[in-house]
Amino acid sequence: MNKIVISVCLLIQPLYTSAQQRSVSIKEALAMVANSQPQVEAYEHRSQAASYGVKMARNSLMPELVAGYQAGYATYNNITGMSYPGFILPISGPPSSGNVYDPVAGSAVGAIVKWNPLTFGQRQAAVEKATMQFKLAGSSANEAIFRQQYLVILTYLDAVYLQKLLQSYQSNIDRTRVGLEQSLVFAKEGLRPGIDTIQFRSVLAQTQTDLLTAQQQYYRQLAELLRLTAMAGKPDEVLLTDTLLISQQPTGVAVMDTITAHPLFQYYQAKRDLSEAALKEVQRSWRPKLDIWANAYARGSGVAADGSVHSADGWSLTRRNYGAGIQLSFPILQFSQVNLQKQQYRSLLKADEAQLKQVTLDLQTQQETAQFNYNQSLEIAKQSLVQSAAARFAFDGLKLSYQSGLTDFTRLIQGQYDLLKAETAEADAAIRVWRSLLELAVANGNLELFITKLK
Repeated sequence: MNKIVISVCLLIQPLYTSAQQRSVSIKEALAMVANSQPQVEAYEHRSQAASYGVKMARNSLMPELVAGYQAGYATYNNITGMSYPGFILPISGPPSSGNVYDPVAGSAVGAIVKWNPLTFGQRQAAVEKATMQFKLAGSSANEAIFRQQYLVILTYLDAVYLQKLLQSYQSNIDRTRVGLEQSLVFAKEGLRPGIDTIQFRSVLAQTQTDLLTAQQQYYRQLAELLRLTAMAGKPDEVLLTDTLLISQQPTGVAVMDTITAHPLFQYYQAKRDLSEAALKEVQRSWRPKLDIWANAYARGSGVAADGSVHSADGWSLTRRNYGAGIQLSFPILQFSQVNLQKQQYRSLLKADEAQLKQVTLDLQTQQETAQFNYNQSLEIAKQSLVQSAAARFAFDGLKLSYQSGLTDFTRLIQGQYDLLKAETAEADAAIRVWRSLLELAVANGNLELFITKLK
């Protein structure tokens, strides 16, 4: 008998006894998401990158200035020799009297300025598009943080429920152990058949298995909480502090009527605005372009004006040139292509507008459903308290009847099972109220609706 009792006590020792446990509340877990979660940090960096796109679009008002130096060997056939295209503006010069392919030294140094002070609305459209891209990136980051915080709270609530479940399973083990000890005494005195002792041992093994299974689930839930919050440490080092909420019910819930502040709505709204800005940019791409340019450079040529070759003069930059002008260009034959692009972007805009309408309908339905589920969860929680109290009273009566020999093992164990079922149902109903409140907060796009109810 003593050996059996010792083995039972060893099996019901707590699983998590780390000396370095870290207390974590729901608010602290949410703060970790916003500050250190790698996935959220990635969204924030993308948003920051998009902000530079706005600055780059506005910076196009600044003139371009390029300076450089060229040197090389080219054929004799033109006294300027050859220049690398794209920087030194070409000029005409006297041709040679015939084809002479001997290499002649040549060099050039210069600077070219290009400025587009007037873009006929094209720069403004580019800035608006970049601004909408930044807005979309920010909305995407906000929606990602919102979704991550929701998962953190949901995981925390599940962990609290499992912790309560562990307590119920431990209580069930204690009740079974007491029954086992009594059956051993009754069997020794001949008041109960020995089969009761064997059955109690079988039930005890099952209750211990249930506890170990719940401990596995609890450990996995804590590990998931660590992953979502990017918190250092091991699951057995986490100590949940917001555990009293399972015995409390939130009251005075005030719900918003608008969905325009919902992160998901704002994301799709920003996506629609980006498509509208992209369409405007395409519409203005067929407008004229005005360029103001200026160029100054000096050149050297190994061919003199009389046609004689002086290679050393090719490096001396003896001729200096400068020029300035304006250019107005208009893409006449691009009308068809631009028109097709406009039709394409109009279709994309209509698609985003339809998507935004669908999201609006979805969020409205989600709000109504979440409100209904929350009200139902409150009623279910009230009924679970009645059921739990009745099951506890019935078990106490069956336990006394068993001790008095008025009932058998089967009825006692059934009453014990009903009590365990009622206790777990009470915990599930209590945590379901908080889950329903969380879903209501998510449907309204404001987690403060949930957080303000935490004690």
